[in-house]
Amino acid sequence: MKKNIAILGATSHIAKGLIINFMKNKNNRLFLFARAPKKIRDFLKVNCLKGFCHIYGFKHFQKGKFDAIINCVGLGTPLKVKEAGGEVFKLTEEFDSAILEYLQRHRSALYINFSSGAVYNISLNDVKPEDYYGIAKLHQEAKHRSLKKFNIVDIRVFSYFSRFIELDAGYFLTELIKSLRKRVVFVTNSCDFIRDYIAPQDLFDLICLIIKARPFNGFIDAYSSMPVSKFKLLDYFVKNYSLKYTIKRRIKLVCPTGAKSRYYSSFRKAADLGYRPKFSSLEAVAMEAKYILGTYNA
Repeated sequence: MKKNIAILGATSHIAKGLIINFMKNKNNRLFLFARAPKKIRDFLKVNCLKGFCHIYGFKHFQKGKFDAIINCVGLGTPLKVKEAGGEVFKLTEEFDSAILEYLQRHRSALYINFSSGAVYNISLNDVKPEDYYGIAKLHQEAKHRSLKKFNIVDIRVFSYFSRFIELDAGYFLTELIKSLRKRVVFVTNSCDFIRDYIAPQDLFDLICLIIKARPFNGFIDAYSSMPVSKFKLLDYFVKNYSLKYTIKRRIKLVCPTGAKSRYYSSFRKAADLGYRPKFSSLEAVAMEAKYILGTYNA
């Protein structure tokens, strides 16, 4: 039986990957909500996505009838998080409250919320601006756990990469890809790190498993089949794209949510739902980078 799936924040990075996979799947009816509905229509047209879906502004959300609601609303990039400062609390609360209001009238609906691995990195004795995002997500999760009568699942995403990422986002990978496109030397520091980039297909599969599962209230960490280090990523792009890079020991990278040398999860609750990621972090990055760099059919 087809289900009605609402996606709030349908122009966001994560939402775009979900939309493509949902429209290929065709087993559900999509209801897409955004501040600028025209951007959704443009996205569907540019990506040759044909299929029936409903597109609205946020003000129409409360009028719908949905089996599952996926909250993709967020600031999206490190630079936007940094610029927002304390406004991140207001944005997180605004849309979360709207969805919880909907659940009051539709008790059987499932609410899937995107949280963050940043909830693991908070030091409450020394709160800094880079902690605001993680604290906002932790507060949101705590509120959800207190509402046990509702079906709410928080998915903690650590790292995510797709062809739809904004290249001015300020991430390590976006700066690297910009260097490749401009054919300039990429500059980074000598510090290694480990990241867990979940592929769009794996994230979609996880969401489908959550939708099919028995109703529950809880959290799940998203993960790939294997994390990857910074220097393994650099080696890949050197070998496959002739990347040139240089190390500057004193360079400071922008980390609006705090510097993290290891950012991945070993919590495997998702496996209880049958989740088995198909792609490693390196495979996810390699696959999506081909689309951005125009080598997909090479």
